[in-house]
Amino acid sequence: MTDADAVPDPDSVPSLPVDDAAELTTRIVDNVERVIVGHPDAIEHILVALFARGHLLLEDVPGVGKTMLARAVATSLDCSFKRVQFTPDLLPSDVTGVSVFNEKTREFEFRAGPVFANVVLGDEINRAPPKTQAALLEVMEERQVTVDGDARPVPDPFTVIATQNDVEPGQTYDLPVAEVDRFTKKIRLGYPTEAEETKLLGRLAGDHPIESLEPVATVEDVRRARRTVADVTVREPVRAYVARLANHTREHARLGVSPRGTIALVRASQARAVFEGRDFVTPDDVQREAPTVWGHRIRTDTDVEGAAVVERALDDVAVE
Repeated sequence: MTDADAVPDPDSVPSLPVDDAAELTTRIVDNVERVIVGHPDAIEHILVALFARGHLLLEDVPGVGKTMLARAVATSLDCSFKRVQFTPDLLPSDVTGVSVFNEKTREFEFRAGPVFANVVLGDEINRAPPKTQAALLEVMEERQVTVDGDARPVPDPFTVIATQNDVEPGQTYDLPVAEVDRFTKKIRLGYPTEAEETKLLGRLAGDHPIESLEPVATVEDVRRARRTVADVTVREPVRAYVARLANHTREHARLGVSPRGTIALVRASQARAVFEGRDFVTPDDVQREAPTVWGHRIRTDTDVEGAAVVERALDDVAVE
């Protein structure tokens, strides 16, 4: 772990002015769009999760650019980046790290796994068995890995971007509910339009643009932007509105939104407010973020999807 990766005291990190944080977001989005065509909203969703101190799950069919999107964001941030290709034979220690006996020193030495990075890409996470998927539970929630009784903090900032395909169900494993709940957001990319695909093909006629992509933000920028987001005001009426929405999902689903989910929505709404150049959250921020923050957390006993339960809550619960 380098000095840049070290975990700082959150109170010692100065915040960026809101306007500067909003400009930072625009700069990153523009840079990523040099590689990714037609998905500005998806780029913003990743940045919301990052600045809200959370994680993001990308689900879609193969070949739509999920992995490239994650790489482009990480490259734009000049953060340490590690990729884990999840496979059926991947072991938990392949993710978190392992203690190895050194014959020369006659002592055990810890060899860090790929989770010790600012941005960790878990590629095709649902191809690994549940035991290996569960290796991420502690680090996603507590920002540390416990190996042989020793807790080791991961770098700050720390964000997991996981991808999974929603085809070949016989060759994949469903993510545990506890792990799904740790993802701040879940989004889909979808296929590009005809015009977007034409533009994409033109870009890729020569060298891939990811190879020449340069960072436009530093680790310190990300830390300061996170501090800005954390300082955004969330007034009591907005907090009460989020609580009413959460209660509505619990009354209309077998498994409604957890308290972790309500915290995630508030933090995502704070990030959205900063993106819009404000230092306070409005109900509009909550309504914009709720579908991608809550949809994947809800389980029903019918064919109704979680996203539909969230939309119903937004329609039925009044803003007071």
